[in-house]
Amino acid sequence: MKLLLTSGGVTNAGIREALIGMLGKPFADSDALFVPTAQWGQPACSPQTVWRSTADRWDDDPGLVGLGWKSVGVLELTALPSLAQERWMPWVRDADVLLVDGGEARYLFTWMQQSGLAALLPELVDTVWVGVSAGSMVMTPRVGREFLDWQPDGPDDTLGLVDFSIFPHLDYPGWSGNTLEAARGWAERIPGRSYAIDDQTAISVVDGRVEVISEGHWEQFDR
Repeated sequence: MKLLLTSGGVTNAGIREALIGMLGKPFADSDALFVPTAQWGQPACSPQTVWRSTADRWDDDPGLVGLGWKSVGVLELTALPSLAQERWMPWVRDADVLLVDGGEARYLFTWMQQSGLAALLPELVDTVWVGVSAGSMVMTPRVGREFLDWQPDGPDDTLGLVDFSIFPHLDYPGWSGNTLEAARGWAERIPGRSYAIDDQTAISVVDGRVEVISEGHWEQFDR
């Protein structure tokens, strides 16, 4: 699986070009599935925010679904346990790209496991995973207690498909908990490598090669 781990989505030309390179073809020739599940675990999200993301109705923001895909479908992970795997797994295998929205990473992690999607990931060698915020963090080993909104006293481990952690939305306007100082404090409690990235930054992982793509601000931390 090819990973494009973003903070804010496909927000600039560099991230867009990286995604096209991963797909190996234009958006107009690519089939996408949008995963909104993480929003349900985030108290700041609501049915209205899920609709806005799914319908591409955020002001001045192309979002994930509005990039000009050949087709876009919605894959709601909380529904999958009620379906036979032979019904939904072909939808995932046939998709060129999974667009995984932000919200709460541990909630997303839990439903990736319960739905069976996490177990399917090793088979998706040619599929591109585009994560936004929690949709990126779920691929890391840990998210840090600062990002536990669904179960604040629970564990903070996630899938660990990459060997680094992510602090998203660095220096986001009005978010006092997302300053560089806060990111450095978070990194002190996260073993190994980690990155703080703003909404103009993404991390690509292809065949084990990690590359930061940025037209904004990011910091790398090593412990």
